[in-house]
Amino acid sequence: MRLCGVTPLSEGVLTAGIDMLESKKGMDGMRFIGITGGIGAGKSEVLNYIREHYKCVIYLADEVAHLVEQPGTEAFGQLVELLGQDVLGAGGEIDRVVMADRIFANPALLEQVNGIIHPAVREFLLERLAQVRESGEAELFFVEAALLIECGYLALVDEMWYIYADEQVRRERLKASRGYSEEKISQIMAKQLTEQRFRESCDFVIDNSGNLAESYRQIDERLGRHT
Repeated sequence: MRLCGVTPLSEGVLTAGIDMLESKKGMDGMRFIGITGGIGAGKSEVLNYIREHYKCVIYLADEVAHLVEQPGTEAFGQLVELLGQDVLGAGGEIDRVVMADRIFANPALLEQVNGIIHPAVREFLLERLAQVRESGEAELFFVEAALLIECGYLALVDEMWYIYADEQVRRERLKASRGYSEEKISQIMAKQLTEQRFRESCDFVIDNSGNLAESYRQIDERLGRHT
């Protein structure tokens, strides 16, 4: 479930994040890189290759969102207070399906949920980034999400990468791997950024329309500058 709509970073959160990053940039050479792109572009394949071939740490924003919603976290308490006890499943955790159904047709509620989850995800990522910089355990730190640009991460990362694939290629992948109908694919794509917006916003574009060997070549060429 991707909750991020177009809710911007609050000024305080954004300023704190930028100040922390600026104080660290250039000290150890580690790069903070965002990976984004439309559905079906093949972001997972790109990250799998990077994970296997580079000294890196990788986080998927959707998975981090799930972590920060766990019982005992500040975000968990805020979400339960906002949505009510009936959003909890049998195990006492937030039922993400119930939450999604609750906010699907309620933009105001979605914005409130975003206002809880997004700062918690950013705080988690920035804390881990600082820890990784301090420990020297990685040369590259990646965060992946389809909506990084909309969620304000251009101000936080050193580089933003756009994983591109031709629309028809993406459609065929989604039908084959997820069983999506043409109608469902069109609905999802219509809600995502245009190719032009992705390209204008990103520092580097990987064309992942063809064979993976060519995509891997592009990755190696880019990362050879930093590792």
